[in-house]
Amino acid sequence: MSAFDAEAHRRASLENWEDASVGWVRRREMIGEWGRAVSQWLVAALDPQPGQRLLELAAGLGETGMLAAEGVAPAGSVILSDQAEGMLAGARELATERGVRNVEFQVLNAEWIDLSLASIDGVLCRYGYMLMADPAAALAETRRVLRPGGRIALAVWDSIDANPWAGLPAVELLERGLGQAPGSDTRPGPFALGSGERVVELLAGAGFTEPRVETVSMLRRHRSFEEYWEVTLDLSRSFHDAVMAQPAEEIGQIRAALERRLAPYAVPGGGIELPGRTLVACAEA
Repeated sequence: MSAFDAEAHRRASLENWEDASVGWVRRREMIGEWGRAVSQWLVAALDPQPGQRLLELAAGLGETGMLAAEGVAPAGSVILSDQAEGMLAGARELATERGVRNVEFQVLNAEWIDLSLASIDGVLCRYGYMLMADPAAALAETRRVLRPGGRIALAVWDSIDANPWAGLPAVELLERGLGQAPGSDTRPGPFALGSGERVVELLAGAGFTEPRVETVSMLRRHRSFEEYWEVTLDLSRSFHDAVMAQPAEEIGQIRAALERRLAPYAVPGGGIELPGRTLVACAEA
C-alpha cells in the first residue's frame, strides 16, 4: 500500500467536487429528499435559537444550513461553507428560490477554518468529515471556532455493508480490478468513519464532551435502473471516472452486471429502492 499523500488528496478532492457540482445541482431535489431525515436530526440535535450564528461545513447545496436558518431567524444567521465554488453557486441559487435571506456563503476548508476563535454558536456537517484528509484536525478546528457550550452535529455514512447503493457498484468495480474495497484502509472516503466508536473517539480527541451517536435509516428511490445508473455517474466522480475510462463494450458489461446485482431491490413498476444508513452524532464544546 502506498503512503497517503494528504496534499495530493486535498487537491484532487477540490477538483473532483468542482467537477461534481454540476451533477449535484442537476440532481438537487433527489439529493435533498434522500438526506432530509438526516438534516432534520442534525438541526434538532443542534437546537438552534433565535439570534445565534451557525456554521455549516462541507455544505454542498446547503439544505441542512437553510433548515437551521429558520431556527435562528430573524436576527441570527448561518454561514454556508464549502471548498468548492460550484457547490456554493448551487447553494446561492437554492437559497434565492426558497427565499432564505439570513444565510451567507464562504469558501472554507474545514481543516483550516478562516473564522475567529469562539465566534460560532453551533456547527453542522452532513457527510463531510469522512472525506477530509485529516478529520481530527477538522474537528479540532471546529471546536476552536465554537463558543464554550456550543454544539456540533455531524453525519457520516455507516459501514458500506449497510449501504448497498454504494456497496454494489464498489464490488463490481473491485472484481474487475477497477477499484479498491471501500473502508479497506484508513484513507478518506465515504465509509472511512463508518463506526460509532471511531466517531466518538475523534470527537473526544478534539475536546468535545457528552458525544451521542445514533443511526438514521433511509431509502434511495429510483424510477428505474437507468435512472440509478445515470445518477450514480452524475454524483460519484470515482465511479464515473473508473467506468467511463473503459471501452464501450466493457461499459455495457458493467452496466448489465450492476443491474443484475440490484435486481433484489426492484419494486413493482420498474423502480428500485435501495436502503442506506447514516451515523449521526452531536457533542458539546
